[in-house]
Order: sequence, then C-alpha cells, then structure tokens
Amino acid sequence: MRDPNRQAIPLQSHHALNSAMTNRYFGTARREILPFLPARLGHMLDLGCGTGATVALVRKVRTVGWAGGVELDPQSARTAEAVCDRVWVGDASSQPFDREIDPSSLDLVLCLDVLEHLVDPWAMIRRLSPLLAPGGRLILSVPNIRNWKFLWRLTTSGDFHYRDAGLLDRTHLRFFVRSTAIELATAAGLRLVSAANAQPFVFPDARFLLSKASGGRLDELTAKQWLVVAER
Repeated sequence: MRDPNRQAIPLQSHHALNSAMTNRYFGTARREILPFLPARLGHMLDLGCGTGATVALVRKVRTVGWAGGVELDPQSARTAEAVCDRVWVGDASSQPFDREIDPSSLDLVLCLDVLEHLVDPWAMIRRLSPLLAPGGRLILSVPNIRNWKFLWRLTTSGDFHYRDAGLLDRTHLRFFVRSTAIELATAAGLRLVSAANAQPFVFPDARFLLSKASGGRLDELTAKQWLVVAER
C-alpha cells in the first residue's frame, strides 16, 4: 500500500440524519456477504464503510492483513478507524484511494448501498476493478426499483415521493433492476459470480407457489436489494 499515513481531508455530510437512523444506517454489519468472500483475503477495501461494522465482521471470520475504508460521514469514519488501517473521509468520487492503493493488491472490494448515491457509479467501478488481484472479488448491493411495493404505489397512486431512507432515499441518484445491477458490476470486465436477492423469501413451499404465480419473477418483484458478486 502506498503512503498509509497520508491524511484525508474530511468533508461535511450532504444531509443530516437523526442519531437513531445514523446508528442503524452506518453501523449495520452485512452478514449476507459472508458466503461470497474470496478464498484468499489478505487486503480489502470497503467503499461506504460507515462505522466499520462490516469490516469488523469480516476480520472476525477471516485473517485480513490490511483493510481500508472510504466514508462520507466524518463521525462514522472516526469510529471506523478502530477497525480499518486507513480511512479516506469524504465523497468517494473525490477521494484518491486508487492512487494510494497498489494495482492488483486487493482481494475484496465492498460497495454496499453506496453506488446508487454516486453521479457516475460506472466510473467508480472502472476505478476499483484494477485494484483487484486475480481472483479478487467485488461485492455490491443496490436497491431494486422493480420491487412490487414501489410499483404498486407508483401505478395506483402515482407516488414517487423521495424520503429520508429506503428505495426512494432523497440522496439516491441512480436506480437499478437485476440486469442493470449486473451490467454495473461487470462494466470493467469482471466476471459475474452471483446476482441474488439480498434478503430472499425464506419459506420454500410459499416461494415455489409465488414464483409460479409471478411467472418465475418472484425475486425480481420482491427483492429490495440486489447483491451482486463479480470476480477478476
């Protein structure tokens, strides 16, 4: 890694969240990524690391030699410094992490609930992909605009009001369905490993019946988020 002691310039958060929402949003460990961790995991980067909860989880189950994080919220970033070896503070699009991390040195890059907030998430994937080592994995999650609850509200009442959180979070700039989430993950030549409902319907019998009733589109309509894994 290049110049690990270089200081990042903190930027102010683009919106204020109350303390309960902040703790929930920035402090949740994403356990659903665990089955998709690469076989080798020496170095990792978490884009939008929050308080570092997911980095801490990964370090608990695997031996990670170096972990970096990028976080917009200064308070959360300070907390993340306890589990990350390096934290860049500010808008990910303007942070120089890819100039400080050696090419082909990362075994894991996480982009969980962050790419939809960027003006150009495809450019971000192009910046991240060269940092992955051969066999390294990118794991991203993005909200599913095809979720049936959103479609129902949109078609029955014309509801497209932005909110403080959720699918229509007022800070969301980009929206995805499964196919476009896959296109995003593979935009820089990475190989698709998996694209699944981040929180699948868990009752097998009901899942089978609902899948038949929906013409095989159950996940497409019930997914709140897509969890996409791609590999270099």
